[in-house]
Amino acid sequence: MKKLKKSSILALAATMTMAAALTACGGNSNNGNAAATAEASNAPAASADASGAVDTSKEVKLKMIMVGGQPADYAEVFGKLNELLKAKINATVDAEFLDWADWTQKYPLKFAANEDFDLVYTANWAFYNDQALKGGFMELTDDMLQKYAPQTWAAMPSVSWDQAKVNGKLYMVPNNNQEVTDKAVLVREDLVKKYNLEPVTSPETYATYLKTIAKNEKGVSAFGAKPADGWKWHELDQILLEQKNDWNLVDYSFPLAYKLDDATGKVFNVYDTPEFASLLKYYKDLADNGAWSRNIVSNKNDVWQDMKAGKVGSYAQNLGTLAANIQEARRDTPNVEMAVADLTPDNKKIGAISTQNGMAIHATSKNAERSLMLIDLLQNDKEIHDLTMYGISGKHYEQVGDDKMKAGPSAANYTGFSNWGWNSPLNRQDEAYPQEANDILAKWEEKVYHFPLETFVFDDSKVKTEVANIGNVMLRYAIPLEYGLIDNLEEGQADLVKQLKSAGIDKVQTELQSQIDAFLANQSK
Repeated sequence: MKKLKKSSILALAATMTMAAALTACGGNSNNGNAAATAEASNAPAASADASGAVDTSKEVKLKMIMVGGQPADYAEVFGKLNELLKAKINATVDAEFLDWADWTQKYPLKFAANEDFDLVYTANWAFYNDQALKGGFMELTDDMLQKYAPQTWAAMPSVSWDQAKVNGKLYMVPNNNQEVTDKAVLVREDLVKKYNLEPVTSPETYATYLKTIAKNEKGVSAFGAKPADGWKWHELDQILLEQKNDWNLVDYSFPLAYKLDDATGKVFNVYDTPEFASLLKYYKDLADNGAWSRNIVSNKNDVWQDMKAGKVGSYAQNLGTLAANIQEARRDTPNVEMAVADLTPDNKKIGAISTQNGMAIHATSKNAERSLMLIDLLQNDKEIHDLTMYGISGKHYEQVGDDKMKAGPSAANYTGFSNWGWNSPLNRQDEAYPQEANDILAKWEEKVYHFPLETFVFDDSKVKTEVANIGNVMLRYAIPLEYGLIDNLEEGQADLVKQLKSAGIDKVQTELQSQIDAFLANQSK
């Protein structure tokens, strides 16, 4: 992707003042949050000297909200971080952690109560659109970014900024780390060899593998899944329905998609297609041959731990997770050979939208300029990036060259929270990361397809009730159908479509199509 250049940008940025930038923020027309607007306009302006340098003579204490449990060694790591920040931008930062068990309840309450904080982790799955529309985040203008986050401004691909906009305005600094969102499956390569099977490279060879395991490996569930957590799709749907047909599901909360190469962006119900009807037969054949337990929809076990223990023969997940599984298995169970299998190697690949991880500034923050300077360092300063991502060198991790690392003796004491908010090209990779996963990723990156609706984000504010009703229908009717618990597939599919209509899917589709049409029309101007 073409990246923005730093040259004339910084010269222009030097002439800007923070007061003007924050006035622009206060004019957010996406919401009626007058209090937030008033607070934002009162944020202190940063002055600049004749050279345009930012005045950091006044020390600032920043408050940051993160998702995930507080690491045991947080105080030690952030103590060292604050020593660096004090020297570089005359600021310190204190982080509050919202534990995984209750972050979804506590996160929106922070904004509703208008608590005093400056930075916050956000993502497309972590309230980004919702809070942007409600006025919880400060709008970030080009002028602000050019002046207070110049390294990020220069390094970030322009498409990443575009993807992070809500109604044409930017409310987060997205992470700068291209990921491919396609899923693959993990298989027991030792069992492939044991039964002299063809390499698993397609839906057909995968079905043969699963049925062979189900028939011959007693006590082993050939395929493992965990739909009990409210996941509304068969665990293989992203691969065998979406990837295989070059479709893109707009939102996993409802079954509406469009074809990647359709310039008109026509939306359709994936459950009401011949492709889905065909996939149901594939699933029913696997179910009838014992590929998974009939109580799979109520399974609450950790699927990877079950596979590691020899109780499961395969499961589906993103490439990074599967690579980490192989790495762990090679360490803990070296007698078991596992491999990543790509079932759709010839299809288009989709790059993750930049809002998969990012950092935003609270609309009422009085330290927006220093907050942006902190984000700039988190993404682009190698010493600070290494420290905040991996902990203390020699203790939590050990550096291996310029771009790799290995776990240190206290690795477990600094992990498990959303420091992915500042993923960047400076990320290190574990030296034990499987090379075969890197090889697959390299092939995928060559096939990343950029399509007209790549930056489109759906605003469901007008159809929230219908979306919730549709989700309930998917759990009640789609999941049993896809896992082969309903014998008459045609009747089951027809009933699913009927129930979706009763839940309001036509209204959601109409609203979605309207927004897509407007988005495409605006792109063509």
